[in-house]
Amino acid sequence: MKKTLDIVLLLALPASGKSEVRRYLAHQTPETCANEFHMGHTVQLDDFPYVHMMRRIDDELEKLGQTRIFFKSSDKPFMNPIDWGTLIALINEDYADLLTKKKVSPKSAADHLYVRMDKAALSVGGPERYAKLSADVRKKVCAILEKEAADLLREKHENYPATLEGKTIVIEAARGGPQGSSMPLKKPFGYQYSLGIFSKEILEKASILYIWVTPEESRRKNQARTNPNDPGSILHHGVPMDVMLNDYGCDDMDWLEQHSDKPGTIAVEAHGKKFHLPIGRFDNRVDKTSFLRADSKDWDPAAVKAVRDGIKGAMDKLMSR
Repeated sequence: MKKTLDIVLLLALPASGKSEVRRYLAHQTPETCANEFHMGHTVQLDDFPYVHMMRRIDDELEKLGQTRIFFKSSDKPFMNPIDWGTLIALINEDYADLLTKKKVSPKSAADHLYVRMDKAALSVGGPERYAKLSADVRKKVCAILEKEAADLLREKHENYPATLEGKTIVIEAARGGPQGSSMPLKKPFGYQYSLGIFSKEILEKASILYIWVTPEESRRKNQARTNPNDPGSILHHGVPMDVMLNDYGCDDMDWLEQHSDKPGTIAVEAHGKKFHLPIGRFDNRVDKTSFLRADSKDWDPAAVKAVRDGIKGAMDKLMSR
């Protein structure tokens, strides 16, 4: 029997505890991760940095007197919600590059990134936007964003391990729909849509660790974690309230699990076939994870045990499928 999972999709509403769970696991020994949580050394993929860079280009376009291309304003949702699929297409490319250790040295990392975003959008039926900006505007925006984009590209390359043997790839994402929506959520909102955009290679090996919180708890924790001076941080970024209500006012994971034709899985129809992704839930509706933001020497042993037991129970379910 295989000892560790190949790919774990770490899914939940914003501020639910995904990053804290990652932080907890990073403090465990390799033996503990493998024996108790069925995880090898983790390699992380996350779509949040792409959302942050989309907002950054919009902010700079607005300063130049240009029309924003991704978001209605700095605190509003996507202009075109098809970009939930754009983000998954970018993750698919990152996964493929990870497998081959593909490295590029573009003349401009910012231009390279935004060309990738256009290509990803087209692949899911969305529009080109960056390519339609004038050459002068593209040049000005890229000059401003070059360092951030270069750092992102460097981090991507540095994330490639010497081998993926014994590793677990963790792909983190949050999806949802407008508050009060009926189920199933209409595409391109929710997990049903986004899971179906993942590549066949990911879906064939993926399991789901779902951090379960209510939308109300998600909003509370989002407000508590927000550091306006660190908007690009995985641990401290805040999601605007309009986005929390209209993109994350609910999610469809419970509906998908209840309507799967195979208990304990999420059924995903994609690439001409049906995939059954095992799902395990870590119940964080009553907050168990916020303390993990503190220095590990200050972690309360009883709180740590509650996290350990919750994660282990969910991961044991994944391995039993």
